[in-house]
Amino acid sequence: MAEVLVYVDHVDGAVRKPTLELLTLARRIGEPVALALGNGAADTAAVLAEHGAVKVLTADAPEFADYLVVPKVDALQAAYDAVSPAAVLLPSSAEAKEIAARLALRIGSGIITDAVDLEAGDSGPVATQSAFAASYTTKSRVSKGTPVITVKPNSAAVEAAPAAGAVEALTVAFSATATGTKVLSRTPRESTGRPDLTEAAIVVSGGRGVNGADNFAIIEALADSLGAAVGASRAAVDAGWYPHTNQVGQTGKSVSPQLYIASGISGAIQHRAGMQTSKTIVAINKDAEAPIFDLVDYGVVGDLFNVVPQLTDEVTTRKG
Repeated sequence: MAEVLVYVDHVDGAVRKPTLELLTLARRIGEPVALALGNGAADTAAVLAEHGAVKVLTADAPEFADYLVVPKVDALQAAYDAVSPAAVLLPSSAEAKEIAARLALRIGSGIITDAVDLEAGDSGPVATQSAFAASYTTKSRVSKGTPVITVKPNSAAVEAAPAAGAVEALTVAFSATATGTKVLSRTPRESTGRPDLTEAAIVVSGGRGVNGADNFAIIEALADSLGAAVGASRAAVDAGWYPHTNQVGQTGKSVSPQLYIASGISGAIQHRAGMQTSKTIVAINKDAEAPIFDLVDYGVVGDLFNVVPQLTDEVTTRKG
């Protein structure tokens, strides 16, 4: 069976969930070979093997941390040359999509971004995408070269499938452009204790109807009761009520959780583009004509200041 190269997203050896989803999808079209880079790369092997990686390529060098994406592209290309895979899979993070695009250009191959499903086809992997704010579903395949495909988080269930996971060190020769853009400083993001927005299984978002930064405490309380991430519409973010890092929408982050709860969000196309692939959508809005109700699975017409606290209390009671 052909090998499929999977780019590993990890933090100091802790593998992030989207990578485990990629391994599940990779097994549909071949044998996963994982590439882990940077500090803690070797520590990823056990988890990757547990989820189907037949081989784990690792490389660590100061360039991966000290410079922007080009060193990682160099490493991915080195892995590509060593493996000759049937496809290359990466998570649909901002950085990974840039790495994917650069690799596709280097190897003269087509690229598909933000896939939500993947299956084997007679002429190569077939990727499912949601287009035009999820108004349409498309199936695509790369017709030239080795497919390079990025997949949105929460697109597949994580399935364990123990494999050999043999660890091999990868030799990387960095290109002349690898050190072109140096990282001068980093500021760790302040932890909220909540899951990452793009990876969360549940997202609770607030919009213009929240009517103030202080009122986002209501949204946070519901999110915390559900173990969810907190999102915000562009209107709420632009008003300064919540950080830009939590914006969901076309100019913010795309999310695809199992459950998305929109509170006080009208449902403008800009916001819908970032959340419409959610598996189950619930909207709370006092305007019965709000566009958000056109796409929800469940809608509550009511004042969020009455509905959301009651929902939080009910969730907390049932958990207790």
